[in-house]
Amino acid sequence: MGGQRFTNQAQTVLRLAQACSAALGHGYVGSEHLLLGLVLEERSRAAQLLLSHGMKATTVRSALMSLVGVGAPDTPPAQGLTPRCRRAIQMAAEGAERRGSTYVGTDHLLLALLSETEGIVMRILADHGLDARKLYSEVLSSMGGNAEPSPYRAWKPREQRDGPPAQTKLLDQFSTDLTRQAAQNRLDPVIGREPELNRVLRILSRRSKNNPVLIGEPGVGKTAIAEGLALRIAEGRVPDGLEDKRILSLDLGAMVAGTKYRGEFEERMKRLLDEAGQAGNVILFLDELHTVVGAGAAEGAIDASNLLKPALGRGALQVVGATTLAEYHAYIEKDAALERR
Repeated sequence: MGGQRFTNQAQTVLRLAQACSAALGHGYVGSEHLLLGLVLEERSRAAQLLLSHGMKATTVRSALMSLVGVGAPDTPPAQGLTPRCRRAIQMAAEGAERRGSTYVGTDHLLLALLSETEGIVMRILADHGLDARKLYSEVLSSMGGNAEPSPYRAWKPREQRDGPPAQTKLLDQFSTDLTRQAAQNRLDPVIGREPELNRVLRILSRRSKNNPVLIGEPGVGKTAIAEGLALRIAEGRVPDGLEDKRILSLDLGAMVAGTKYRGEFEERMKRLLDEAGQAGNVILFLDELHTVVGAGAAEGAIDASNLLKPALGRGALQVVGATTLAEYHAYIEKDAALERR
């Protein structure tokens, strides 16, 4: 980072961010804590700018508690920075270097936070009617500089980046795109599930046997892990190969509905799986995974699990499933070919 050091005020902001994280029981230091630290260091120019727009410490803290919640009292102190926070600090150092500054100040930290296009900081600002781009220009103006484009861009699915969109008519009709919701700040942050999320990401990154199953009783947060995965993808906090994936939550009940003739569901499911395979960046989330066994099976027809197995075996599709332990034993475990996938 060019050997830049932090000003005394910037060092205070970093300490305050860590202290705020500990006080809220979050167990990590994120960019949202950095924002709170900036506001608390009231002597700084960055804090004065934020305060002039009504961003008081109590405002930011209340927003954090509403969006993220408060951790358990016995939560261990923050073990490290989130990738987004680490990136913001690195961006601040790089920005200071570009401007010929030996020190990284609070202005540089605020510019880095405002360079992002998504995340909790952006949501807090938007919820309070603040335009991050205008704030960015104001900070630069106060530093005597001109507006610069953000070096980071928002997540976009593959079809928006590389040309014509993939034809996913059935997928769009019968599934919910969790990754798109995450990119649009429509999902709540997922707190305290980092071990499970990291495990799911490791499995998804395998070359084979890369379809994780989340097993737990109702209400323990299996769906939240799928949403956390979508958030991680939208934030770019995933291994190479997963950065443009779409987590689509499939509504199997809606697919079965209205398929009263033999073979109708089978044809619909085959077309949907073909769409997913052709898109090449789809991960299906199947809540109540056990329902795929027998789903849509009329006399002489094939159920959903038998349609899924060939696609999973070829590696043409990835699935994240969720079910209870009892239902896993009763339905999935008995189907050896499905369990191997």
